[in-house]
Amino acid sequence: MADSYMVDPDVGFIEEVSRLGGADVKKCFQCATCSVACPISPDTKPFPRKEMIAASWGLKDRLIGNGDVWLCHNCGDCSTLCPRGAQPGDVLAAIRAATVIEYATPKSLAKMVSDPKKLPILLAIPAAIFLVLGMLLKIVGIDWLNLNPTGDHLWQADYISNYLVDIIMIPTFLGAVTVFALGLKRFFVDMHANALAEGKTDKEKVDPAEFVQALIKIVPTIMTHRKFNECGENNERTTAHMMVLFGFIGLFVVTNCFFAAEWVFHIEGPYQQINPIKWLGNVAGISLVLGGLLLLKNRLAKKDQISSYWDWYLVGLVLTLGVTGMLTEMLRLGGMYDLSAFIYFIHLLSVWVLFAYTPFSKLAHIVYRTVAMAYQEYSGRK
Repeated sequence: MADSYMVDPDVGFIEEVSRLGGADVKKCFQCATCSVACPISPDTKPFPRKEMIAASWGLKDRLIGNGDVWLCHNCGDCSTLCPRGAQPGDVLAAIRAATVIEYATPKSLAKMVSDPKKLPILLAIPAAIFLVLGMLLKIVGIDWLNLNPTGDHLWQADYISNYLVDIIMIPTFLGAVTVFALGLKRFFVDMHANALAEGKTDKEKVDPAEFVQALIKIVPTIMTHRKFNECGENNERTTAHMMVLFGFIGLFVVTNCFFAAEWVFHIEGPYQQINPIKWLGNVAGISLVLGGLLLLKNRLAKKDQISSYWDWYLVGLVLTLGVTGMLTEMLRLGGMYDLSAFIYFIHLLSVWVLFAYTPFSKLAHIVYRTVAMAYQEYSGRK
């Protein structure tokens, strides 16, 4: 006789999934077409049918901490072939958003990041930090915020000192890393417990060395977006995602190089355009802008795919970062210094938002999905 299971629906969780883009989950009548259609679902314990059942019943404990939710790349094949229009891909995307909120610290900030009404407040926070700290330093005689610099050739640091920028950005970045670490620790424990309960692995304890080896092994898959290429419906997203990914990587390298040049080697900017690090920065900036435009184009083209605020937040941030960064440089080279400084301030706000809110936004999937894919490789589930 089959074991009985007492269902305790979490209505609040169902409503949250609906708010985050999974409103069609109740249309699912559990035909399993989605699991058959998915080209990247494992043969053992395939998704997303079991996740659709759990979501429709509000079984939060079956979904939060479920690594399979992150193996889905929302390629859209399941949603296209669904006979009921239940949009399984969008439902799993909404569950991922709910997962990020659940593991974030503080959770209240994560809920703010997912709420478009709170965006003005979120943007006002870094603006206040820069202006207030800059003014306070100016009062005590440290001229790190100069609204009226003089000279024939000015650059961003003449208005907002790089020292002020680093003093603000470094703690913000380290804070984001800490938030990720706290969330990932809980997520990993729950993911392993979930895998044991569902028979996805027979390894009682995780071997750290073997897991690191699995993590290294899946890096080429991530860098080449191999899973996107296996998708049938939305594989054109590969180019946009890769341009954004490599744009961010390139700009991260450039930022660290110039940080070392200033703080370690004491080489002050501005740096010449023939500098190879400058070349990398320009190429990465262009890649970020073009990738963002492609993301926007793909989102607008998919009329049958739900685009929640969670998605538009990412697209908007990518484009704002790329466009303001490139405009700052071009306006400075064109001698439009005051306008360049204004755009640069907006760019700094965007960078702060990137650092501070990434653990609470859709960008967090870079970390959570990587860990989930590494765990699948580690567990040997194919």
